[in-house]
Amino acid sequence: MTGPTRVLRRLTQWCLAPLPAPPAALRRGPMRPEVFRSRLRSPRLTSQLGVALGVAFGVCFITGLLSHLIQHPPGWFWWPARPVGLYRFTQGVHVATGLASIPLLGAKLWSVYPHLFSWPPARSIAHAAERAGTGVLVASALFLLVSGVLNISRWYAPMPFFFTAGHYWVAWLAVGGLLVHIGVHLPAVRAALTRPTREPRQDGLSRRGLLGGVAAASGLITLTTVGQTIRPLTGLAVLAPRHPDTGPQGLPVNRTADGAGVRATALDPAYRLRVTGPDRSVSLDLAALNGLPQYTADLPIACVEGWSATGTWTGVRLRDLIALVDADPGHSTALVESLQTGGRYRACTVAPEHVVDPLTLVALRLGGEPLHIDHGYPARLIAPNRPGVLQTKWISRITVREPR
Repeated sequence: MTGPTRVLRRLTQWCLAPLPAPPAALRRGPMRPEVFRSRLRSPRLTSQLGVALGVAFGVCFITGLLSHLIQHPPGWFWWPARPVGLYRFTQGVHVATGLASIPLLGAKLWSVYPHLFSWPPARSIAHAAERAGTGVLVASALFLLVSGVLNISRWYAPMPFFFTAGHYWVAWLAVGGLLVHIGVHLPAVRAALTRPTREPRQDGLSRRGLLGGVAAASGLITLTTVGQTIRPLTGLAVLAPRHPDTGPQGLPVNRTADGAGVRATALDPAYRLRVTGPDRSVSLDLAALNGLPQYTADLPIACVEGWSATGTWTGVRLRDLIALVDADPGHSTALVESLQTGGRYRACTVAPEHVVDPLTLVALRLGGEPLHIDHGYPARLIAPNRPGVLQTKWISRITVREPR
């Protein structure tokens, strides 16, 4: 046996060695035997809830990671312009699945609650580490769901941090804890789900009844919130914080002109949109923009908070503006800046696949009328398959960059 192998074996033995039993006098309150008498709790119930919750969290993580990559794309990431409603779908699924996870997590925690007071509290160093990891998993799962609900409700006062960053990094912590948890408990879960069982007769709620109630609660939450994304279900969205037809010109608004501090500059008759390319620049007033060829597109505003709504937008194609400065739209990126002087989303970068798409517009009108100032008057970006935070409003400058 080699030296490293011997050390590893001794370390494993040390981690698995039984710890001294704590004094029996400390076994009081909920740590006493037979305190939790509910016959509904069982390894099978816990496993069934765990599988459902694991699937829901997996879907949430994948769709949430996708949203993060779209908003903060690394060099290797590519996101298409079509289909136009793909982000609308993925982010709607993200929020709907997260909300549906709330009763699942509550039931799962109830089913394992007695294990919190198991005796002895730690049988070995390895058991203590596993319990600590479970604590991290539970804490991160609660953080994600609570912060997510606060975000879609736009109630940021209880969160003294930037929601997007906190939600993103804790999601990695939760997924890591979930994978470890699955690795530790997979044999027990497999045994619980494959072993034939007969539910004993009992008065009151049965295990199947409990599972049915949890499924009904998750379904009800989904039905009463998903209407903020799916228009035919809007009338049922009584729990949704936003309705897709509420707002100026029939579309919701998150950030108003007053909130962004741009009302005066947006209404200034001296407004100009400056387009700067590698070799030349142009400055266009509102009359000049309206004098260029106009195009109309039906495109959704899809918010990271889960709501989305489709509007009929009219304006100038971004690729036509880029052609004005003698740049190639098919090989250019565009930095679109707002009249806002600050804020994380005052500017966005439009990748070549969106620049060249004929549906990417610098919109001047919504529903045939000039843009309401809270929708970005005098000009805003609207492009297919992008989050609402990247559809920059109150555009002041477009800087075109071509690869060298």
